[in-house]
Amino acid sequence: MLAIENLNKSFGALRVTRDVSLSVSRGQCHAVIGPNGAGKTTLIHQISGVLRQDSGRVLLGERDVSHLSVWERAQAGLGRTFQITSVLPTFSVQENVATALQAKTGSSLRFFAPAADEAALNDRAQTILSRVGLADRTDLPAGNLSHGELRLLEIAIALAGSPKFLLLDEPMAGLGKTESMALIDLLNDLRADFPILLVEHDMDAVFQLADALSVLVDGEIIATGAPSEVRENPQARAAYLGDGA
Repeated sequence: MLAIENLNKSFGALRVTRDVSLSVSRGQCHAVIGPNGAGKTTLIHQISGVLRQDSGRVLLGERDVSHLSVWERAQAGLGRTFQITSVLPTFSVQENVATALQAKTGSSLRFFAPAADEAALNDRAQTILSRVGLADRTDLPAGNLSHGELRLLEIAIALAGSPKFLLLDEPMAGLGKTESMALIDLLNDLRADFPILLVEHDMDAVFQLADALSVLVDGEIIATGAPSEVRENPQARAAYLGDGA
């Protein structure tokens, strides 16, 4: 569903990604971990289209999306969340999701008319919110949500784009244990429909979610495989996992 082939990116003399290759299959969650400064953000930006690679390819399904813009990749089926949550705080929870649906479908975007005037749009938004566990927060301004609920809303917004694939940038960041466990349960449910590339620092979450794991250090993947294999890899342990992994 996603294949990254020999991605390279340099800023002047600094090589930030070095021949990065990985793939994610249907039904799979592939996690990318690494220390701060490893190049994870640059890699995500290249996959999503924020940054153009110097060389290499990004394939979504069988389609080469390497030279498409961010919005074109979204239209092609790449759904993304961000390390810093990005929602419309004064819009209601439902309006945030409906806005994303409108962008995908080209509806009339008449949110401040009676709800019946956009019944199909609002019904779809409600279905998505129910799936992520926000059905009872529909009319609340997004800015009034807890941090964990904002993470769920951002995933709902990504789902509104009818993605084929989800790219999640540190979704566990700032969450407490209870919120993290709820999000892990949600992602395990979603993966059946949406393969996931997960960039995450929370190792408990990584080992509960990931079928495959890649360790990125200094812009280069130094180990990849099943989490149990990577856990025992001496190079990965020395670079990031440590003796307590």
